Amino acid sequence: MIEALIDGERRGQVLADLAIGRMRAAGKLADLSMALTGRFTEHHALLCRLHQDRIAGFDAAVAGLDERIAGKVIRWQREQDLLTSVPGFGDVVAQAWPGEIGPAPHLHFATHEKLASWVTLCPGNNISARKRKHGRTGDAGTYIKPMLVQAAWAAIRVRGRLQARYNRLVRRFGGDKNPAAKKKAITAIAHTLLKIAYQVLKNGTPYTDLGADSCTRRESPEQKQAWLERQLQKLHPGCAITITISSPEAALTPRPLTPHP
Repeated sequence: MIEALIDGERRGQVLADLAIGRMRAAGKLADLSMALTGRFTEHHALLCRLHQDRIAGFDAAVAGLDERIAGKVIRWQREQDLLTSVPGFGDVVAQAWPGEIGPAPHLHFATHEKLASWVTLCPGNNISARKRKHGRTGDAGTYIKPMLVQAAWAAIRVRGRLQARYNRLVRRFGGDKNPAAKKKAITAIAHTLLKIAYQVLKNGTPYTDLGADSCTRRESPEQKQAWLERQLQKLHPGCAITITISSPEAALTPRPLTPHP
């Protein structure tokens, strides 16, 4: 529409016919035609052309930088493929990761917790008189942290584990109508994406989504039993665990008291 205005078209109906997408819905074209009928002089067209030329120049500069960056990261193509398997990680985030953190973060950070602390995506520790107060993230990670937050917004648009986790955190932090709850939840999702990317690069295997019901399955009796068995194995390595399931009636039967001598 702007290009048509610059080229000299002034008829509102003709300009409205250039609309695309939702603007072509029933009832909108008539309103759009009325909105486009007005005073638009050659001076306005000149100003629009100047703005369009500047935008085109910036787009060309960005495209040139993208091409140069793509040439620099081509030697880490394997890591690029692994990172793009993470939800929300597009080419821009996957290319920024080697530049900000490196293609092998596990060689410089022993755990993903240390990496999250370095990027300052972990909650602040503000405790006084044994009372935990509000803690905010730090100011480090100037370039990679905003990209991870942007990737988090893209990741929660896809049905899966991350979307379910985001909805659960929003409810816990104050509800869908609370903007602060959404900000806290999206920061937590960015932290989760950082941990996923760390593990993906460390293990060398693409990311596999666990599904939207992963938390429900994790809280099932079978999962709790498996977790308890793993804890016992940690306490007593190599021990044999035997599970005997008794009826509820037998468990509730009181045991006779044995008098002490």
